[in-house]
Amino acid sequence: MTIAKNKVVSFDYTLRDMDDEVMDMSGPEPLVYLHGYNNIIGGLEKALEGRTPGDNFKITIPAAEAYGEWDESIMITVPRSNLSGVEKLEEGMELEAQFSNGSQIVKITKITDTEVTLDGNHPLAGMDLNFEINIKEIRDATKEEIARGDIHHEHEHCDGCKACGENKAGDGCNADAGCGTDTGCSGGCCHGH
Repeated sequence: MTIAKNKVVSFDYTLRDMDDEVMDMSGPEPLVYLHGYNNIIGGLEKALEGRTPGDNFKITIPAAEAYGEWDESIMITVPRSNLSGVEKLEEGMELEAQFSNGSQIVKITKITDTEVTLDGNHPLAGMDLNFEINIKEIRDATKEEIARGDIHHEHEHCDGCKACGENKAGDGCNADAGCGTDTGCSGGCCHGH
């Protein structure tokens, strides 16, 4: 079986920056995703197309096909009073900001007495990414997975949500956890991206 749309793919990876420093890796379980639905970065999904279980390879994904080029236009400066609900502002701090088109994580890059500069770029924007990949398994997606555009996780071992700490191990570890963020179960997101 080869990787194509509507296949569920399991793979191990190591992600390194251009200085060969490890930035991330799968484990202890492989990353599992539904191919063809933009569930992983575009350049990597394209590189996996047509691969088979047992394939091991290295590939560099250019920034434009990963998290995009760094974009100065999504750096904004706001009055410090707009962040009055945050107890202690620090450079490097990440916040969830509400915009007219939804919420987004932003990073504080500069603080003055009156203003705060926020960077809306992804932390890996502008970076070429080096991946080492080992394809583990490929299977046909279920009708439910195809309808949802994502895989269904079985999480009897789920250790809870990283963000809110809630453990739903006995309840299937799903959106009922309430916060809608990555739980880290089975190398992926149990209840939302």
